[in-house]
Amino acid sequence: MTTPDTDNGLWVRRFHPAPGGARRLVCLPHAGGSASFYFPVSRSLSPGVEVLSIQYPGRQDRRHEKCIGDIHQLAREVFTVLRPWMDEPVAIFGHSMGASVGFELARLIEQDGGSAAHLFASGRRAPSQSRHETVHQLDDEGLLADVRKLSGTNSAILGDPEMLRAALPAIRSDYRAAETYTYQPGPPLSCPITVFTGDDDPKTTVEEARAWSTHTTGPFDLKVYPGGHFFLAEHQPAVLRAISTALSTAPAV
Repeated sequence: MTTPDTDNGLWVRRFHPAPGGARRLVCLPHAGGSASFYFPVSRSLSPGVEVLSIQYPGRQDRRHEKCIGDIHQLAREVFTVLRPWMDEPVAIFGHSMGASVGFELARLIEQDGGSAAHLFASGRRAPSQSRHETVHQLDDEGLLADVRKLSGTNSAILGDPEMLRAALPAIRSDYRAAETYTYQPGPPLSCPITVFTGDDDPKTTVEEARAWSTHTTGPFDLKVYPGGHFFLAEHQPAVLRAISTALSTAPAV
């Protein structure tokens, strides 16, 4: 395994660089989320798995950049940035909106002649399962009410007016991207897909999560946990064990 000459630091955050031979897991944030959301994941999986956490434009240290409000475009940007890291197959993890980005990223990798080592999709219905959602069109209070309901943004941010003003454009843009995403039919992936979902998630039913099975010719696994959209907060150890187990049985890279 090689290491690129540059970390492409605007996009790719390596909180715990791993030695050669470690598997690589690309982590894609949820709507309004940032690369730092995956710092605990990186710490827990290191050194056997090296996490490449993606920082989207328009938030935190990239807050002065224009947000990308389209899943397909965001996946293309991430694919381009990750090219130096894909000398060997990378696994992909995405939560909520990040799962949609991850699916499109995996498709781009296969269109380029490669294959993701594994796709882990969390808290998101299958790409082929559509809903009519318009939360991104609500006023600021309506948008924040949905964020609070899902408990998806750090409470410190929600309670800090200045931080909230800085975060709102990214939250709205990400909601727009997630809610207007349109699945374009095509060949299923060949990589394994593991789906994690909460049994009381208002954004995804268990059957909508199970429909991910139609998007791969490879192995499929569905893991259901008690909880809502951010079941990860309560079940992180179990989710990380499942990821570690899946990656440990994959061919070494």
